[in-house]
Amino acid sequence: MRRIFFPGLLLILMLSGCSKKKYFFEKELAFPKIITNDQKIKLAAYLVPTSRQYEWQKTEMNAFIHFGMNTFTNREWGNGFEDPALFNPTAFDAEQWVKTLKNAGFGILILTAKHHDGFCLWPTETTTHSVASSPWRNGEGDVVREVKDACDKYKMKFGIYLSPWDRNAKSYGDSPQYNALFIKQLTELLSNYGEIDEVWLDGAKGEEPLERVQEYDWEAFYKVIDQLQPRAVKAVMGNDVRWVGNEKGFARETEWSVTPLQPNIDVVTIKENERLGISPAAEDLGSRELIVRAKKLYWYPAEVNVSLRPGWFYHPEEDQQIKTLKQLVDIYYKSVGRNAVLLLNVSPDTRGLLPETDVKRLEQFGNYIASTFDENKLVDGKVAWTTKQGGFREYDLLENDTINTIMLQEDIKQGQRVESFRVDAQMGNGWKKLGEGTTIGYKRLLKFNDVATSKIRITILETRDEANILNVGAFYAPPTEEYSANK
Repeated sequence: MRRIFFPGLLLILMLSGCSKKKYFFEKELAFPKIITNDQKIKLAAYLVPTSRQYEWQKTEMNAFIHFGMNTFTNREWGNGFEDPALFNPTAFDAEQWVKTLKNAGFGILILTAKHHDGFCLWPTETTTHSVASSPWRNGEGDVVREVKDACDKYKMKFGIYLSPWDRNAKSYGDSPQYNALFIKQLTELLSNYGEIDEVWLDGAKGEEPLERVQEYDWEAFYKVIDQLQPRAVKAVMGNDVRWVGNEKGFARETEWSVTPLQPNIDVVTIKENERLGISPAAEDLGSRELIVRAKKLYWYPAEVNVSLRPGWFYHPEEDQQIKTLKQLVDIYYKSVGRNAVLLLNVSPDTRGLLPETDVKRLEQFGNYIASTFDENKLVDGKVAWTTKQGGFREYDLLENDTINTIMLQEDIKQGQRVESFRVDAQMGNGWKKLGEGTTIGYKRLLKFNDVATSKIRITILETRDEANILNVGAFYAPPTEEYSANK
């Protein structure tokens, strides 16, 4: 299997059916000017992720940690004028964070190294507004270092959030000067802490007067990331991972990783997104109708960010408002179970610890997911198969058992192709429809009422080319209330 950008001859051979080899586009596909709508749809089926995008997708659940000056001022957005002396966690323990998240099944920990207030959690050379000016560890502390060391110790991947908007930096609004400062901060973080797996960049901007509008140099930021951490995915305003478009924890019912959407980092991209009427929050990001209007397509999978608490930073008044197990499980089904990666935010308190209530809920959630999906009830569920539109495969259960969840996975290394599918269960001498869905992608979870059966059937109703089904599973997810009562 080869991944290339198509020369014209190979493109013609492929579309005409003369080439027996499999060729794939990696991450980006530019359509030739002379091409039919049907050919566009077929080529879309051969767009695949890069190796770093694929490794990121396999993490399935990642954790955001919002911790910083706002933790101590009880705010969500600081103004940048806070006294660094306020930052003084009394029992800071990065290992408690990492052990809790690792045991709950999270793959990457993303730390807010700098939020909009500009306070840096590492001793940067770019500003005095950092931990080096705080009483914590007598001004010798480095939150980024301690969290990264804990991640390395417990074999957890590590990412950083660095806010482009900086309400403390005097140069903010002087675009060349501030961009140079931001690049230096980015360089420090990507040079001094070992391997970084994800760089999370939002597009927040300050409410500055017109003469001081900050224009971010995204191309330069990308260059720094790609040079210093070539294995890291660039998220949200990056071109490897996209924001799902909401902060509720839900992906779309139809979630394509193949889309013409790209982040608004330059005039050309902005105009193309406007022409197509798409944004991260658009309902349609990958339909056939959209593809035929597009000039380019990208492998740009969704990340779903949501917080365990109402806010992103710790607030004591929210101690009794953390999400229930039922809410978290619903979020899991509607994020990981809809071809996305879940990014769940947790909020350490002023001690520098995850609150006990939050730790208990994360443990409960992790155990529920692990126990529910630990044992596939199907015989030969991991046997891969390929089918054309309308094809199906039947599976025997290990024993006549009760199930309420079906899991489907495509081999996305060969593209995302399934447009719709149906699941049936054998009941007596006939078949009963359990449910149906649209896209599959990396993972799709289909939930239905409890049913006892000995055989199920998966039918691929619509597909853009031959579908490559990698894995099928049948599971029983217990009621969360019942699970909570027994744990």
